[in-house]
Amino acid sequence: MFQLGKTIVSEDIIKKDFVCNLSACKGACCIDGDAGAPLELAETKIMEDIYDKVKPFLRQVGIDAIEAQGTFITTEDGDFETPLIDGADCAYVIFDKKGTALCAFEEAYNQGVIDWKKPVSCHLYPIRVTDYSEFSAINYHKWEICDDACTLGKELQVPVYKFVKQALIRKFGEDWYMELEKVAENYQ
Repeated sequence: MFQLGKTIVSEDIIKKDFVCNLSACKGACCIDGDAGAPLELAETKIMEDIYDKVKPFLRQVGIDAIEAQGTFITTEDGDFETPLIDGADCAYVIFDKKGTALCAFEEAYNQGVIDWKKPVSCHLYPIRVTDYSEFSAINYHKWEICDDACTLGKELQVPVYKFVKQALIRKFGEDWYMELEKVAENYQ
């Protein structure tokens, strides 16, 4: 672990390699698991505001889940998450012609309908950020459904922090990322 400003960073994001391999996993991270994507408070307002623009991209089961549960849910711990369809798929999941899970927010963003890409927790994956009162912990999340992404990352020699560069800049800023790059260079 090392510290950058008010963040404590796991060395795994420098040491581990990762490149999403959607052709292998088919977007399983959006349809497996027992919880929705973690959301920041500010994102809940954004999701409420853009829902009508994203709705045409959604599947009917997603619309039904969102209209029953809301554009986001609040957990027993007071955290915010995307709602799920029958306790499995994220309500915002759509599928391409090959059956790969995609994000309705990202699809609307890519088509220029909205200017918000998707929840930052999704954009950052496989990095997970846990906020504490004095600092944020930045960790690599290992999940067996991403084994193919680890293999591809190793083949291409792309460390986690480089794979999620834009998401890290979005979350922590360009100066923070430049400091991370310096630590990574010295680490080698």
